[in-house]
Amino acid sequence: QVQLAESGGGLVQAVGSLTLSCTASGNTFSITTLGWYRQAPGKQRELVATIRRNGDTNYKDSVKGRFTVSTDNAKNTVYLQMNSLNPEDTGVYYCYIVQFVLGDAWGQGTQVTVSS
Repeated sequence: QVQLAESGGGLVQAVGSLTLSCTASGNTFSITTLGWYRQAPGKQRELVATIRRNGDTNYKDSVKGRFTVSTDNAKNTVYLQMNSLNPEDTGVYYCYIVQFVLGDAWGQGTQVTVSS
């Protein structure tokens, strides 16, 4: 079984920056995709950014140009660099991975709060 440990959330003022990180441990066999989702109060969980092992990325339209997802494959770690944050980015951010055959796994979430 894989475990995902997130860090880096917190409170930041608008136009500020934060970097989230998530490290996978345990059974990290054949991770094909890593990324981040978020859930704002009263809203459904939504995709923020994902990155495949081949480097292909996918971003939510509203974060393009502001957020960057990257990985350190040797450390099974995924990062989310978030710049120019605004209050609409507030929410719980969840680390997400997909493993071949085993399916997906989620972290426990880290709170990001952007004040205006």
